[in-house]
Amino acid sequence: MRASEIKKGNVVEYNGGVYQIRDIERSSPQGRGGNVRFRFVMYAVPGGSKLDASFDADDNLTEVELLRRQASFSYKDGDAFVFMDDEDYTPYALDADVVGDGAGYITEGLGGCYVQVIDDQPVGLQLPQTVALEVVETPPELKGGTATKRPKPARLSTGIEIQVPEYIASGERVLVNTTTGEFSGRAD
Repeated sequence: MRASEIKKGNVVEYNGGVYQIRDIERSSPQGRGGNVRFRFVMYAVPGGSKLDASFDADDNLTEVELLRRQASFSYKDGDAFVFMDDEDYTPYALDADVVGDGAGYITEGLGGCYVQVIDDQPVGLQLPQTVALEVVETPPELKGGTATKRPKPARLSTGIEIQVPEYIASGERVLVNTTTGEFSGRAD
């Protein structure tokens, strides 16, 4: 798989080890004839030691096959998030640094998650595309003759803040896109 095709969450072989890609920075060349470079922030699987490496767009990396297990969030154990396998109830504990920004989307009993497993070790988490979260604090809708629909900040039950349309009030449940962190509608 070419470096330019790698996405966050992919797991690759590199230097005799197995690494999960956590972050990707793309740097465009200065001047003519330069190559686009990709800087990957990778974590060893298992073990979690961090590695930064840069690649040209055409560099080949071998993707590692992951087992994806559908699971639901069960509880927090210290800093770890524990998910239960939906089929055989295996508990998977994922450290806060593995969950990363995803922590802001995880609520009690959240289903539709996938835990990525290599050699029985949980190494990553895929969240559902959208999650429903409660708005705990947002300014009231501004009454007046404004025809513009201005977004306003809203703090959600998990502590994250997103922009919502003016008509959303505190106490409402909203759908949030877990990839972009954007409002994607009212939840029923």
